[in-house]
Amino acid sequence: MGKTIALLTDFGLRDGYVAAMKGVIYSIDPEIRIIDITHEIEPQNIDEAAFVLWYVYSNFPKKTVFVSVVDPGVGSKRNILCVETNNHYFLAPDNGLLKVIHFTEEIYLLLWLHGLQKG
Repeated sequence: MGKTIALLTDFGLRDGYVAAMKGVIYSIDPEIRIIDITHEIEPQNIDEAAFVLWYVYSNFPKKTVFVSVVDPGVGSKRNILCVETNNHYFLAPDNGLLKVIHFTEEIYLLLWLHGLQKG
């Protein structure tokens, strides 16, 4: 089975943000499979996003990369948290969105990515 990225955002579907995100991913790897968990999280609702991610992630293939973007400070210099567990990878702003993962997954690697601002 090929590589899988699962997206969870509060972007909505009325504009091009989700398409732009997918375009960047496909330009890096045209063979990757992208699955939309949802893009309809209530804007900036970190707790809702954390619950939805926790509720669904265990149904995905092993080694899925979960990219979650729900952040009241979007566009700020907030760090990105990268978590590797035995089964999956998780990327999200360091704002508490991944707070429930450690209840059900053993964390093998935890990285804070700094200074990823473009420009």
